[in-house]
Amino acid sequence: MMLSRISFLSGQAPRTLATSCIRATSTSSANSQVSQTTENPGSSLRPVRQEPGKVRMGFIPEEWFQFFYKKTGVTGPYTFAFTLSTYLVSKEIYVLEHEYYTGLSLMIMWIYGIKKFGPKVAAALDKEVDAYEASWNEGRKEQTNTLGEQISNEEKAQWSMEGQTMLVQAKRENVALQLEANYRERLITAYGEVKKRLDYQVEKQNIERRIAQKNLVDWVVSRVRSSITPDQEKQNINKCISDLALLAKA
Repeated sequence: MMLSRISFLSGQAPRTLATSCIRATSTSSANSQVSQTTENPGSSLRPVRQEPGKVRMGFIPEEWFQFFYKKTGVTGPYTFAFTLSTYLVSKEIYVLEHEYYTGLSLMIMWIYGIKKFGPKVAAALDKEVDAYEASWNEGRKEQTNTLGEQISNEEKAQWSMEGQTMLVQAKRENVALQLEANYRERLITAYGEVKKRLDYQVEKQNIERRIAQKNLVDWVVSRVRSSITPDQEKQNINKCISDLALLAKA
């Protein structure tokens, strides 16, 4: 009974070491992911799906073989396992009793089940995980599309506000043009009225000048006529006739 317990404990030791190694590997990958997230704060904080590390024979991590490769070469891990098992069996540290054969049978059944049903179960689980992830991604896509539509609507609203600003500016320019046209119309009206008054003053001065000239000429003529006697007038007439005669002879 004591030997069975020792064998059980010795059989559990490699499993414990393998489990610790797997946990250490997953923990190191998780820590590396956290460090990457810390170094790149702008990256996504959503957890990324972690893939298990590589193993051989279903439970031995690849790191164990890499460790032996550096020390003993390619055959080192297998030689170590064969030597250790031979030592344990030869020294009766690990007794091959009925529990060993039961465990061997269970291991064969376990390996057969893994080889036979493992890919199907893994595919089914992967499909379920993919469907679950797709549902999450679909929600994120819908949220992204919604936010994109909101951004588009906001841009359209901003563009519409710019159009309203341009419309108000155009209305102000239209009002300014109307005021300018009204100002120019009033200016032309004032110019016309002032021109009419100036033309009136010019015409008035011209008429007054013509009247003054006419009165002056009439006065000068009347004064000249009144100063000429009938004898002087007769002499002037004779002088004119003689001048005309001389002109005719010439």
